[in-house]
Amino acid sequence: MARSYGPYFDPEYETLSIRINPPRVSVDNASCKDCTLVKVDSINKPGILLEVVQILSDLDLVITKAYISSDGGWFMDVFHVTDQHGNKVTDNNTIGHIEKALGPEGYTSGILKTRPGRKVGENSMGDYTTIELIGRDRPGLLSEISAVLANLHFNVAAAEVWTHNGRIACVLYINDNCSSLDEDEESRLCVMEEQLNNILRGREDDESGAHATFSVGSIHVDRRLHQMFFADRDYEGGCLEMEIEYPPNSKPDVRIESCVEKGYSVVSVSCKDRAKLMFDIVCTLTDMQYAVFHATISSDGPSASQEYFIRHMDGCTLESEAEKEKVVKCIEAAIRRRISEGFSFELCAKDRVGLLSEVTRVLRENGLSVTRAGVTTIGEKAKNFFYVRDASGNPVEMKTIERLREEIGQTMMLNVKKVPTSAKEPETGGLAKTSFFLGGLLEKFRT
Repeated sequence: MARSYGPYFDPEYETLSIRINPPRVSVDNASCKDCTLVKVDSINKPGILLEVVQILSDLDLVITKAYISSDGGWFMDVFHVTDQHGNKVTDNNTIGHIEKALGPEGYTSGILKTRPGRKVGENSMGDYTTIELIGRDRPGLLSEISAVLANLHFNVAAAEVWTHNGRIACVLYINDNCSSLDEDEESRLCVMEEQLNNILRGREDDESGAHATFSVGSIHVDRRLHQMFFADRDYEGGCLEMEIEYPPNSKPDVRIESCVEKGYSVVSVSCKDRAKLMFDIVCTLTDMQYAVFHATISSDGPSASQEYFIRHMDGCTLESEAEKEKVVKCIEAAIRRRISEGFSFELCAKDRVGLLSEVTRVLRENGLSVTRAGVTTIGEKAKNFFYVRDASGNPVEMKTIERLREEIGQTMMLNVKKVPTSAKEPETGGLAKTSFFLGGLLEKFRT
């Protein structure tokens, strides 16, 4: 019997072009008096803009201006960045991370590639199990979810929770005191999945696509939340009765025009500036299979203006009105998912099973709804951050805040802040670093 042979591909070929023409990255603190310039020159490849913006966003850097050009097979970007206090980036560790991640080593070593994740029953990510939840939001839902985990003796080591258009999406990393998955833990995982699905579905007639699943691959948490909401079609606004009434000045203005002579569709976005705004927009365009060829980003005080010259991955522009309308709605949704108004609570306590359940129960009993939350664990310390409103979607009254101080402040550090109205003001110090801490947590899983 004759043998058949397929073509041989050298595994080194994938990075050959990068090794022949390695990317160049420079961090320049001399050219501008009020910001740091990050310049990236590289061979173009699909998704490269999102990778670069993701690196800068995960370091909590504020992009005040950017000039993007990736036509003709070469990628050239200039980013004007500051730290969250508006200062130049001078920390050597941060500069070193930028140069390593965006330079030749980052491309050839796989730093920018998706990391292998953990399937239930396997130990590829240490002793952490990743759970993704999506469903219809309601007051007290996060408290019910965390109570299920606490009752089954699972600890929430890290989490990110977003709500939008009456929907909730969560990514949670859980563990317990066991060093490996034994039969008892396997059984508890099955029970947990069943109970979480029941909570998310709510009524038996709720066919809203609610579900709890174990994540198979490794993920960038913020990007995964955008993907979950996009798949859930939250941009259609099917459950507006729970949607927060955002101030008029926070409503984004998204427009799409045609640049016929160059063969591009031009997406223009004007809205209130905030942290990670560019990441959210580029993430959405990338996941919708659009390539950005040129872009200009600038912020003027509290306002931001961003313009993207795009084509679909197949080279086509946006021709139909239906496609344009969908892109507008998806970008608007991506911008508003991270908008928070009202008060934020920052709590710090010794990490333990049931901590998140205890805190969210107190919030629920005081008539508060969580619009966004983050959980991080550093050593033996747990940091929880919550953006809250009352159950009707209105701002929290001061008497409620004082009552919370009395109930929670006795056992853990509690810091209450008014969400800043200016993009120049940093959000609560820890929450802005949630994704970076999660990235650090995932990095520990790999070692």
